[in-house]
Amino acid sequence: MTDRTLTSAADLDHLTWDGRGLVPVVAQDADGGQVLMVAWANREALEQTLSTGFMHYWSRSRERLWKKGETSGNTQEVVSLHADCDADTVLARVRMTGPACHTGEATCFGRIAEPPITGGAPGTHDHGSDTYGPAHPAPSVLPELWELLEARARERPEGSYTTRLLSDENLRLKKLGEETVEVVTALLRDDGTAPDEAADLIYHLLVALLAAGVSWDQVEARLQARRR
Repeated sequence: MTDRTLTSAADLDHLTWDGRGLVPVVAQDADGGQVLMVAWANREALEQTLSTGFMHYWSRSRERLWKKGETSGNTQEVVSLHADCDADTVLARVRMTGPACHTGEATCFGRIAEPPITGGAPGTHDHGSDTYGPAHPAPSVLPELWELLEARARERPEGSYTTRLLSDENLRLKKLGEETVEVVTALLRDDGTAPDEAADLIYHLLVALLAAGVSWDQVEARLQARRR
């Protein structure tokens, strides 16, 4: 697998900066894997990050360099920095001191809460109540996609991208990581590409699960258990 770790100022020469000399940086908890925040950095910010061992960013609104936690004390100690395959996004694996978000939450993405369940017939939703579930849910394409992937795993047709992924663990996991970062970047840029990037991520996730011997039924069972 290609090593895209950024360890020195010279490594920054390989990054693709935007027209303002910036790249988006996705900060991830090095131990738990949670995405903590997304910010921007210029070359000076990343040079400071590498030299001090703590994350520095560039504020587009204030147009100045800033160290994470310089006023709050909620610093990010750097574990490693990595460029993505296009060298236009940086993944920062960090260890937080305190919460990452200015709101006081652990991450800037908050917690995805489960809708409350207060009774009522399964599969119904009254907009004046807290009953879980839409009245007429659209059929999910995921079971059909899973069946197609299982067929690819059995038949292994030549020239199939799915066959290639199933046959190459390094490629499979690398693409899963890249697609995760691309979804976060699309959400940050708000350029309308998030649905496409999310679809790519779901596809690569399903292929990775299938290759690991984890069935979609197992995933759904976990979701059902959390719903209850």
